Amino acid sequence: MLYRAFLRLVDLLPLPSLRVQRAFALAVIISQAGICVTGAVVRVTASGLGCPTWPECFPGSFTPVGVSEVPVLHQAVEFSNRMLTFLVSLCAGLIVLAVVRARRRREVLVYAWLMPGGTVLQAVIGGITVRAGLLWWTVSVHLLASMLMVWLATVLFVKVGQPDDGIETVQAPTPLRWLTGLTAVVMAAVLVAGTLVTGAGPHAGDKSITRPVRRLEVDITPLVHLHAELLVAYLSLLIGLGFGLFAVGITRRVRIRLFAVIATVCAQALLGVVQYFTHVPAALVVFHVGGATLCIIGTAILWAALRTREKVSAPEPVALAT
Repeated sequence: MLYRAFLRLVDLLPLPSLRVQRAFALAVIISQAGICVTGAVVRVTASGLGCPTWPECFPGSFTPVGVSEVPVLHQAVEFSNRMLTFLVSLCAGLIVLAVVRARRRREVLVYAWLMPGGTVLQAVIGGITVRAGLLWWTVSVHLLASMLMVWLATVLFVKVGQPDDGIETVQAPTPLRWLTGLTAVVMAAVLVAGTLVTGAGPHAGDKSITRPVRRLEVDITPLVHLHAELLVAYLSLLIGLGFGLFAVGITRRVRIRLFAVIATVCAQALLGVVQYFTHVPAALVVFHVGGATLCIIGTAILWAALRTREKVSAPEPVALAT
């Protein structure tokens, strides 16, 4: 009953064109990836506890207050990152309104509703992270949840661009589509290993002596090697997938996506090597997180491109001989 009332209210809105829907879906990707990057800025500037409580910034105040215990810069950085949640929520709300008003097919609606739902979940995990004092594994879960949202937002963007009345078309044999899925699983393992490296690394997110952040007390070198070896496996699977796709024949669209993903992963690997030998400078951490979101976006687009929906034009009428 409530949903029907919601539909009646949405019907009062102008009917969004496909271009508008795609623009909103793109905004969701940018906002989700953007908050991952700004979260990295929070970490490397040691501003993770710039707002030491949640949902309030300070006890009794939702905004920063002038206290000597917390530097103004840290308050500003953390509070700004929290405010970006409203932008993410706005983008998520707009795509929901757009696809509901356009009466899109069920799978588009499901992916669209995952955006505001996931944003709420991210906020809750973020609150737990703050209340736990930036405990390393809560930070890892928070980042991984954000990366998952980037994947889902990318798939949503692809789905929105496909016609509802189209026929599903498979662009590659089933084994190669399974290989693409395995590539995505290994990519997820790379991300998990990366969060372990971060948990044991030099950027704890806060440098307070009175409230030290609990870190992953493991030698970071084996974790770095694990992260690097998983990345090599990820890249190897992509290259193997490429040979398989070329063997069966692929469209120009899929070929471009494949090359773009491989190039992005290579650039990300090079950046990781530079990070390691320069002792993980703060600026490169931010770029590395941004590169991770690009790898996720590229892999998601490639995965979605192997099963598309094509609009079939009606056959032209055949003239009868008289």
